[in-house]
Amino acid sequence: MAEGLSSFWGPVTTAEWCEKNYVYSPYIAEFFNTISNVPSILLAFIGLINALRQRFEKRFSILHISNMILAIGSMLYHSSLQRVQQQGDETPMVWEMLLYLYILYSPDWHYRSTMPTFLFLYGAAFAVFHALVRFGIGFKVHYAILCLLCTPRMYKYYIYTENGSAKRLAKLFVATIFLGTICWLFDRIFCNKISKWHFNPQGHALWHVLMGFNSYYANTFLMFCRAQQLGWNPKVVHFLGWLPYIKVQKPKTQ
Repeated sequence: MAEGLSSFWGPVTTAEWCEKNYVYSPYIAEFFNTISNVPSILLAFIGLINALRQRFEKRFSILHISNMILAIGSMLYHSSLQRVQQQGDETPMVWEMLLYLYILYSPDWHYRSTMPTFLFLYGAAFAVFHALVRFGIGFKVHYAILCLLCTPRMYKYYIYTENGSAKRLAKLFVATIFLGTICWLFDRIFCNKISKWHFNPQGHALWHVLMGFNSYYANTFLMFCRAQQLGWNPKVVHFLGWLPYIKVQKPKTQ
């Protein structure tokens, strides 16, 4: 802790990352790990506005909102390093993956009410269990399994998509999660060495930024695929020449 500063949140009650605590403010434990969630919130907000303007199904609005909730939960966790706030970060991570599973698999699911009911009950049960039991490696394994369950369907969407711009979204999705994972592992595994450096590359903060773009690219790609399924003639266009988003042209009957 920096000289002359005291902690607003009290003693640390959860896992710490490779960033010195309370260097810049007594109210923010891990400064860079906290503010690095801001791009995720902004990108999710842009995605939400586009989903509402283009009148996509409510599932996509909820998906973008869940991205914002997850980023806010991460900010609270890293700013406080308290167990309750950690749960407020990790539980939305699981809820978000359940929502991705619904969006990916529901178009081909014949019993429409069973999937959302099961996923809702599963998410509620996890939230209660997670509040009672302190996870360690078990949470990471559980989250990885949920991510792996999404992978086959994402790949199927990719190979059946002929639009080059849409395929580029999928490639950016893969690139950001690959680079983000490297940053996460580097920060976690080599923390003892990094702590002795004069400059901390802030690998976990970079993970937050890259995962914010990763979620945005994934959401945009899924919006394109869903618009194709509905016959909305989607196109990938760019805001300010660089940020992709989906523009649709619905049939007049819709």
